Amino acid sequence: MRLNRVYLDQPLQLNDRFDLPTDAVRHLVTVLKMQAGSDIELFNGDGNRYQATLTQVAKKQVTVNVNAVNADHSESPLRLHLAQGISRGDKMDLTLQKAVELGVQEITPLFTERCGVKLNAERLQKKQQHWQKVIISACEQCGRNRLPKLNPPTQFNAFFEKLMAENNALDTLLLLDPHQGQSIRTLRQNDEFTLLIGPEGGLSDPELEFARQKGATAIQLGPRILRTETAGLAAISSLQATFGDF
Repeated sequence: MRLNRVYLDQPLQLNDRFDLPTDAVRHLVTVLKMQAGSDIELFNGDGNRYQATLTQVAKKQVTVNVNAVNADHSESPLRLHLAQGISRGDKMDLTLQKAVELGVQEITPLFTERCGVKLNAERLQKKQQHWQKVIISACEQCGRNRLPKLNPPTQFNAFFEKLMAENNALDTLLLLDPHQGQSIRTLRQNDEFTLLIGPEGGLSDPELEFARQKGATAIQLGPRILRTETAGLAAISSLQATFGDF
């Protein structure tokens, strides 16, 4: 039986007894109508699953006891880093949510030339907090017990500077180009890739050329042009099917 899952940003261990945070209480009691004696699953990003029982349930307070700890093996052997051009509204949320479900282990939102999202420092911080909640929610749903790393939103050129500072990082950079590039099936076997996806309108010609000059490998997903929220997810799925655990 599948247990309802709750993420907690705190250390967990066998026989721990504590009260759940307000958001979890609201969901378990108000939405799911759970009662004392019900079992749930907790995780904190360390890779383990913690089975817990609700020992006391009130309208605004739920106490749980951790009664089992199990190692988890749901992470893909293929390490995928999604560098996604920031898209408008719910499109970015959808991309992050599904990328987590598909096994991506690192995400970098990118400000690119055609990015239509403009954020001041305060709004950018709130947006990043929102994206982190989307990632946590996706992990709760899909059964992952390690949170993908969410990097701060980064300018296009600064992202390449970071990759260049990391040994061999550019060797596994894949540039999704709707007009030219090789098939994923023809890539050399590897256990790590960084996938670069443009926002609505795609990457500009200068950005595409810049990425190629820096050593990115252009890939193409067939003869059709995909929307930004489709392109990354299709590429991730194809990479997982070719090199990962699909």
